[in-house]
Amino acid sequence: MAKYALFLGCVAPARYPGVELATREVCKALGIELVELEGANCCPAPGVIKSFDQNTWLAVAARNLALAEKQGVDIITICNGCYGSLFDAAHILNNDPEKLAAVNKILSEVGLQYNGKTKVHHFAEVFYKDLGIDAIKAKFTNPLDVNVAVHYGCHFLKPSNLKNLDDPERPKILDELVEATGAKSIDYKDKQMCCGAGGGVRSGNPELSSKFTEEKMKNMKAVGAEYIIDVCPFCHLQFDRTQKDVKDYGLQVVHLAQLYGLALGIPKEKLGM
Repeated sequence: MAKYALFLGCVAPARYPGVELATREVCKALGIELVELEGANCCPAPGVIKSFDQNTWLAVAARNLALAEKQGVDIITICNGCYGSLFDAAHILNNDPEKLAAVNKILSEVGLQYNGKTKVHHFAEVFYKDLGIDAIKAKFTNPLDVNVAVHYGCHFLKPSNLKNLDDPERPKILDELVEATGAKSIDYKDKQMCCGAGGGVRSGNPELSSKFTEEKMKNMKAVGAEYIIDVCPFCHLQFDRTQKDVKDYGLQVVHLAQLYGLALGIPKEKLGM
């Protein structure tokens, strides 16, 4: 059985605990063991702290990597931002002895050391590459007959030359994961556009942020989408809150873990839906 330290991030446990619950239920059903990353801190947010002070960002991220390394497991994330931040930090520290030494000087103050061993994975990557579409489909008991609009988000595929998950311009990994449930992933205009929240835009310029989001939702609605499927609680928050605060487009926002829970026949109450 595959075993990972579950990195929850900030948004899921604080705003969407159903996403966390769905992840735990689905991983259990698919044979993935999740262990607690006790004492974990923020990833920290790649579009904010990293932009101001890379050394601080690296040290904070390294603390999470060290906690996982101490348990002898790699990290699995359920959020694109967390994935982007921790993956980038691990790549830098696992390949730069000088930066690793500088970070360990800071970590020593809290009794930790990082040896550059932790790998960081997105849960969708684990589903696709390690479990495989066919193995997952064999476990589904409740085929879904719905039209969905898949949202990849900004930090899932990039930097593409390091993550090597898919073609960043014409990806198919999430579409295939979604269609394994029986749902139809429909193409729509500007599919790869940002949800509008990233890089501090939601906090710094909420009006512009909402315009991005509305543009995406109009394009989704135009092709008959019923659900938005995301793999990031922050994108989830942006689509969800924009429909509550600005305009309701009648699009239910569903994290991929929740969609998989439905296809596995897990009761909606256990999926936060």
